[in-house]
Amino acid sequence: MLRLADPILSDVRCLHSAAQDKQAQVSVADRTQHVQSKEEGVKPQRDPLDVSFNDPIAAFKSKTTWELARAYLVYMICSSEKIVEHNMTLLKIARNVLGSKLFVMLMKSTFYGHFVAGENRHTIVPTLERLRSFGVKPILDYSVEEDISQEEAEKREVESSVSSAGDNEKDAGALPQYHVDKSFADRRYKVSSARTYFYLNEATCERNMEIFIKCLEAVSGATFGTGITAIKLTALGRPQLLLQLSEVIMRTRKYMEALVGGQGNVLTHHKTIKDLEKYYASVGDNKDVQQFLKNVTSDKEGILHLFPWSGIVDEDSQLSETFRVPDPLTGQMRRLISQISPKEEEMFRNMIRRLNTIVKTAAELDVRIMVDAEQTYFQPAITRITLEMMRKYNKDKAIVFNTYQCYLRETFREVVTDLEQASRQNFYFGAKLVRGAYMEQERARAQALGYADPVNPSYEATTEMYHKTLAECLRRIKVLKDCGQDARKIGIMVASHNEDTVRFAIENMKSIGISPEDKVICFGQLLGMCDYITFPLGQAGYSAYKYIPYGPVEEVLPYLSRRAQENKGVLKKIKKEKRLLLSEIRRRLFRGQLFYTPKGNYVPI
Repeated sequence: MLRLADPILSDVRCLHSAAQDKQAQVSVADRTQHVQSKEEGVKPQRDPLDVSFNDPIAAFKSKTTWELARAYLVYMICSSEKIVEHNMTLLKIARNVLGSKLFVMLMKSTFYGHFVAGENRHTIVPTLERLRSFGVKPILDYSVEEDISQEEAEKREVESSVSSAGDNEKDAGALPQYHVDKSFADRRYKVSSARTYFYLNEATCERNMEIFIKCLEAVSGATFGTGITAIKLTALGRPQLLLQLSEVIMRTRKYMEALVGGQGNVLTHHKTIKDLEKYYASVGDNKDVQQFLKNVTSDKEGILHLFPWSGIVDEDSQLSETFRVPDPLTGQMRRLISQISPKEEEMFRNMIRRLNTIVKTAAELDVRIMVDAEQTYFQPAITRITLEMMRKYNKDKAIVFNTYQCYLRETFREVVTDLEQASRQNFYFGAKLVRGAYMEQERARAQALGYADPVNPSYEATTEMYHKTLAECLRRIKVLKDCGQDARKIGIMVASHNEDTVRFAIENMKSIGISPEDKVICFGQLLGMCDYITFPLGQAGYSAYKYIPYGPVEEVLPYLSRRAQENKGVLKKIKKEKRLLLSEIRRRLFRGQLFYTPKGNYVPI
């Protein structure tokens, strides 16, 4: 079996020596200065946009004919269910038969060459520069994944998801959704479009932080402040802590609902401190209750949070002491978080320190951070922490973006609530809207563990949720523009391979007077997928991104395997891409352009 070397002992191949880094940075800086000066002296090219996305020239003018032929071959292979189903086995057989050197050559000529930008942060620069010259910007992701067995994945997940003080799942008020279940401990189950991190120890989390920072440095050097790096919080800490924090958040909502009635996030109740004092009238003299009320986060419009989240993300608060609420009848303080040891408190502070380090570096390098969405049992904690990072760092522009999965029933309400928090606390709100990656797993887990299915009932309902959420964000952007405020207070990435959704966004932008130059809406697709959407958008002056994976060939095999699986699930899109590829190959053949050299004069918005 192909496996990564021990993550503690083996250095990631993209982390070169200081001397090599310095030399490469000088080279990139020189190239950056050259490209910038060139762009300043030349009026950027803009093409009209065919919103039917049926123009093969616009789709593939950034590709050589060889790259088109390779893409067609890759999509042909992805159309074979049997090959895709056993793709990882076939890759390993090919490696054993061909040997490492020939296998790497084969992969670079096929799947790896199509879906991956290069092996390290230096070899990907030509790809980034070519994308830029055709109006497309990068979201960088170091895509090395561990190829571990299901047994090993389950072992790691169970061990890292339970406190050393024991699992309090049977405690009064415990919510089963936010406790590990061995049947679903391998979080890769029925997930083909998202990477999974399994916790090993704190050293691997430190290593992941270093990798994310190297990604930031790489994207900064090649994109002049327009690039993005994607991160996952499960890469930076023990999953138990995210589970416990998520359970706290949901128990806090239930506590507030029981206290004041209604439903939803604490913020949505629009209650004041005086309202709370009335609920605690019979125990108002209790010092613990008075201290609790003193720590409640509120403004003139009401209560935002029952707990001082700013202290939690500033690395110094004790979780076990923070998450306590008063019983309205006795005044006795009840703990909402299950037992957590001093060592685990330290692990949580380490996780927050790592995230702070990454975001602070991003702000210094003028690169944006997109925090990926994960399973619903982690997501309340991920969103809460990400919003606090927005509050801390998004003071002058959107540096931190949160991801919202529109296949979930609560997405619209969650986005509206988070938009309200951003408005009331006066920070820039950044959101990436996706359909989502964990639908089958979420549905199966909810049924097995006996909690409400969090997933929309149909594909059409998910599309409606996506469009409804996007329309609300656009409406609020228009309100900001009409009031003379900075429209960039809200920034949205439409991360979708669905051309109907892209069209919906473009049509709504036009109808309410939002232009690409406002820089509030951008679009994103994966490298090697839906070029017929991304490149025409970028060449027409829209803010367009490609999600750029990179890493050594043999260590990105799990990523490539997932790309093959994902393509199998979107055969209609593949059919269109194949048709457009074949059309452009024939056009070049008949016009004697087989040796066409891509040369763009576009400047990303």
